[in-house]
Amino acid sequence: MKRLKLKLQLYCGEEIAMGPGKADLLEAIAGTGSISAAAREMGLSYRRAWLMVDVMNRCFREKLVESTPGGGQKAGACVSDAGQRALVAYRALQDRVMGVVPTSEEVLQAMLRDRPAPPEKGKS
Repeated sequence: MKRLKLKLQLYCGEEIAMGPGKADLLEAIAGTGSISAAAREMGLSYRRAWLMVDVMNRCFREKLVESTPGGGQKAGACVSDAGQRALVAYRALQDRVMGVVPTSEEVLQAMLRDRPAPPEKGKS
């Protein structure tokens, strides 16, 4: 059983500019052409997805997602060229890091107990 979970996050000030959830959202927007459809696909509220897009767009020099609000035929969203580049670079970084992990994971895995030991008396 694998127990090591790495989560790469790129910060801009105090905001998470890119992380696994935002990368997944970019992929979903690219696939659906809509923030709301992407949110539904991922099990997120529209508001949560919109806030994630807003953070990405404010943190990167160029918008990662272009959107046209409304309800007509021209409404929707697309991942910009900058968004595609950011997504490819983020996924490449994930792959590079995970390529190094197996050796370290084996060492750490061998050091871990199957379950935590009970607390020592007098300590909690």
